[in-house]
Amino acid sequence: MENQKRYLRAREVAEYLGIALSTVWLYAKQGKLKAKKLSERVTVFDKEEIDKLALIGGH
Repeated sequence: MENQKRYLRAREVAEYLGIALSTVWLYAKQGKLKAKKLSERVTVFDKEEIDKLALIGGH
């Protein structure tokens, strides 16, 4: 059984990819990363999509 998170918060994405937090939000705005709003103050990103972005060198 896998014990990894499927979704990451923006700060976690930034740390995972080694980029600035503002870049995560820029990628979301540009459509490079698809953001999922869970509530008004909580947005998450799918880890599979983040991994794909990292593989193609999108960051």
